[in-house]
Amino acid sequence: MKKIVSCIVILFLCPFLFAEDLVYKDRALDLLVQKVPDILDKYNSETGRFGEGVWICQDQHSMYPLAVAWATKSPRNKYYKNPALLDVIMKAGDALIQDTDKIGKWEFRKKDGSTWGPIWMPWTYSRWIRAFLLIKDEMPPERRKSWEKALILGYSGIRENELQHVHNIPAHHGMGLYFAGKALDKPQWSRDAGEFLFKVAQTQFDGGYWSENSGPVVSYNYVYIDALGTYYAASGDKKVLPALEKAASFHLNFTYPGGQNIETVDQRNPYHSNVSSGNAGFTFTPVGRLYLKNQWDKYNFEKLHPDFLASLVLFGEEGVIASPEKGESLFILRENGFSKAATFRHGPWFVCLSAYAAPIHPTRWIQDRQNFVSIYHEKTGLILGGGNTKLQPLWSNFTVGDIKFLQHKPGDINPDFYPKGDLFHIPSTATLVLNPPYGLELLYGSETCRVNVFPRDERTLEYILESALKSSLPVSANLTLIPHLKKSLVTGKGEKFDLKNASLELSPEQIGGSITHAGWKIKPPETATLLWPALPHNPYRKDGAAEPDEGRIVIRIPFDAKHTRHSLIFEVIN
Repeated sequence: MKKIVSCIVILFLCPFLFAEDLVYKDRALDLLVQKVPDILDKYNSETGRFGEGVWICQDQHSMYPLAVAWATKSPRNKYYKNPALLDVIMKAGDALIQDTDKIGKWEFRKKDGSTWGPIWMPWTYSRWIRAFLLIKDEMPPERRKSWEKALILGYSGIRENELQHVHNIPAHHGMGLYFAGKALDKPQWSRDAGEFLFKVAQTQFDGGYWSENSGPVVSYNYVYIDALGTYYAASGDKKVLPALEKAASFHLNFTYPGGQNIETVDQRNPYHSNVSSGNAGFTFTPVGRLYLKNQWDKYNFEKLHPDFLASLVLFGEEGVIASPEKGESLFILRENGFSKAATFRHGPWFVCLSAYAAPIHPTRWIQDRQNFVSIYHEKTGLILGGGNTKLQPLWSNFTVGDIKFLQHKPGDINPDFYPKGDLFHIPSTATLVLNPPYGLELLYGSETCRVNVFPRDERTLEYILESALKSSLPVSANLTLIPHLKKSLVTGKGEKFDLKNASLELSPEQIGGSITHAGWKIKPPETATLLWPALPHNPYRKDGAAEPDEGRIVIRIPFDAKHTRHSLIFEVIN
């Protein structure tokens, strides 16, 4: 029996035996010190405010990295206990106090000038309280009392009102409340925060994510990881460590080879081309440090934001990195016995399939789960996919019915997100097909549609679309293609279009048998049409307006009795 146990231990440890360490703290401090002058360039000594254009309370976040620079003792840190820097930090907090209302809220302003009502801004309060904890012992007594009064007011409201349910904002508030308890001599606040954050950890799904309706919120997962990780660094509460490890594993599997978040399973945000830098919450486990190493190799450590550098200096943990997987792979995310999402690699191809289906949600923040496939190539980046939105059926893999029944009305700040007639643009069920070629079966009303993805070799991939055509409604497939505005779109007839200055509706004849763009080429069926730009509804703008670079190139493919199956070839031509 002892021999068996030993073998199990060796096998478990094997991925870590020859792994390198992730070491970064000295480098992070050096970079933070280098970036202080750039931060101060955007500081107004008369008002105590940072930033440019419309002032928002989040502009004052700069006080946090400045406070870390001020408080960190090192022979390489010329700002340690610098009186002038301390004055800047104090004036930054004074500016926040001047802008709060009688219960400690700020008006939620955005840089575009829009206002969204009063809020205890979680990201601002947490940075303010962490800065206070670092500088409070050397603040003049009256200044310190003023800050304490304002912070007690704000965090009293947060404690009473903001920890009622698990969500990304309350999670961040919980982390801030823990520090408030320490900084303001309110030990019960820290205990309350710890209990709430343990609840946050417990509500994590087995797949390593937090859901805010149905399925993962990839982008907002970072908020939970940051909150739990920062709390763990300050408290040493090991009860939250398993959640941090599972979350890091989730992100390892749902990140494109280029470092971008996989949007296909995300219920909140569409695809963005930026590479995520991670946060300090990833530093506490070997798998989290592997994720950070992968990301930093692509992001460039030198470009890390001062806010992140400050957290690495103050809270980050250095240590061993888990060994990465190599070669071709298939990952399946399973929940309660069901396969809910898959990613697979074949040479330079990387594909994500999502089986997260959900009803239309009446709020702007929860997107319609309508786009279930993404295709990425290491030479071109993301080709097909782009994620979900609302009021835009052209972003759906399939539509059954008339797409005119669901449209975004310009200027509408309170839209109805449901179709006004017979249109099914989201499936009621989605089922993964895990026998090659991998794919999905999707049910739209009474209509069953299928998609399969088959990488043939390093340059070509087959994309197969099928419909049972059981209903009397028209059925079409939509290929949502990622635009590159600096590159031309070229038809099979050789005609070039500048996407920055064009609005396109191309007939089958105009397409001429193929579309070439950004290093790839597609040969669609002879009945296909092309539209650009198919714009999303942007929930972060009050009227939902979107810019062309947020849109998709859409190739629309109809089905009929003679065409119940279409096969397309994607070819990488770079």
